[in-house]
Amino acid sequence: MDLAISAIASDLASRFISILISRFSSSSCAEEKVERLRRLLLRVETVVEEADARYITNTGMVSQLKILEEAMYRGYYAMHAFKYRPLECTDQEVHRGSSSLYFASPLKRFQTSAPGSAIPNSFRSGNKELQSALSSLEAAAANMTEFVILLGGYERMSRRPYDTHLYVENFMFGRHAEKQHAINVLLETASPPGNNNAPTVLPIIGGRLVGKKTLAAHVCNDDRIRTHFSSILHLKSDCLQITDQERNSYNISGRALVIVELTRDVSDEDWTKFYCSIAHMGKGSKVIVITRLESNSRFGTVKPICLNNMPYEEYSYLFKVLSFGSADMDDHPRLASMAQEFPTLLRGSLISAYAFADTLRKNMSPGFWASVLRRLRATVENNLSMFGEHPKLLLERDHPTDIARFVSDSAAPTCLMPPRSEAEVAERPLPKVTFGELVVDPGILPRGDFDLVTWESRIAPYTKYVHFVPATSADEKSDTLLPSRKKRPAG
Repeated sequence: MDLAISAIASDLASRFISILISRFSSSSCAEEKVERLRRLLLRVETVVEEADARYITNTGMVSQLKILEEAMYRGYYAMHAFKYRPLECTDQEVHRGSSSLYFASPLKRFQTSAPGSAIPNSFRSGNKELQSALSSLEAAAANMTEFVILLGGYERMSRRPYDTHLYVENFMFGRHAEKQHAINVLLETASPPGNNNAPTVLPIIGGRLVGKKTLAAHVCNDDRIRTHFSSILHLKSDCLQITDQERNSYNISGRALVIVELTRDVSDEDWTKFYCSIAHMGKGSKVIVITRLESNSRFGTVKPICLNNMPYEEYSYLFKVLSFGSADMDDHPRLASMAQEFPTLLRGSLISAYAFADTLRKNMSPGFWASVLRRLRATVENNLSMFGEHPKLLLERDHPTDIARFVSDSAAPTCLMPPRSEAEVAERPLPKVTFGELVVDPGILPRGDFDLVTWESRIAPYTKYVHFVPATSADEKSDTLLPSRKKRPAG
């Protein structure tokens, strides 16, 4: 009997030691991968930053830059997920009140509504994702030496003092390849084939709030573009004509760049008249068409620039840079853990990323971040329950979006309505509350109608995003404010 017990104890001890060795070996291997990934990310990020500071005219190099960027953002996402995911599973303050249904629903909706922007499964093995990201980055960096050598032959851009990642809110993030392509097209001296006087037309196409006007403004502010064109004219939406007053005001006598935003499907006849008026400007004049409608791309004389939502890894990287600013994430592991979930909930909305990150960065308290995260979860769930859609999609369609859960769990429906026109604002000015003020102190909510300033861009075209919020009371039924509770059909 003693021999049997001794044999069993010896076997159990042997298995326990094997498990410990296995776990230690696995952990050691993972840590080695993290360190390799960190060093490689530093190299690639240095090259990407240098490339962004040069005028790259070779399309092949622009494409290679895009591959490097995508691999870099994926690498950062995998490294952060591996380092901070264990905290997500153990920090009860962060996940108090959440449910498995919640995590499944928004994640699935994000994947189905944003094709091409894959989100790694939160419960997938971190080690496997780490290895995959490391392999992708190593493959992208395999021929980086040749890229760096060629990069040295391109002219450097003039850099302004604030162009640094510490102040990323003050200049356009990403879109390096798109920006280079637009600049190359605008500086090209050749005219479209068949007509030496025909101006080049570059369409910029994309969904709402993906950064079309920001990209155009950023390109127009480039020093080479400003010196290449004698005047840059911005036309009002759907106004396809240049008046004599505008000609005199902008002093259109030489080579001009015309920026026009089309919010409707323009007829061929109207476009022909407009295009002929541009053709009578100085030789080399060009047009940028900004539109959400792919049908308007037929007016382009060159390949259009198509803007989509940022890939999830890039969006996650942006949110963390905005949220932490100059602070090191390693010094705030609990905040870094929470920062893993915000991008999933915000679903690629650039306005939301800037608004939330600006508020979080001003208060680096874990308790405050946990409170904001809890209220954001509740708001997403509430709108999914009421309308069957995520708040981002509702706002993009100018549909009422309930933000009551940001005020309190028992608040009456508080709806963001479509923005008021300038005429309505002038006729009936209302109190204004910023989103940051509402998040910090929900009690600041006015009793009557008011305007909520969700975000005011700090870069051209300096757009202010303001939504009308009608008065509510606890006694009102939500049906009076929410005209549609009909959910989308399943599937």
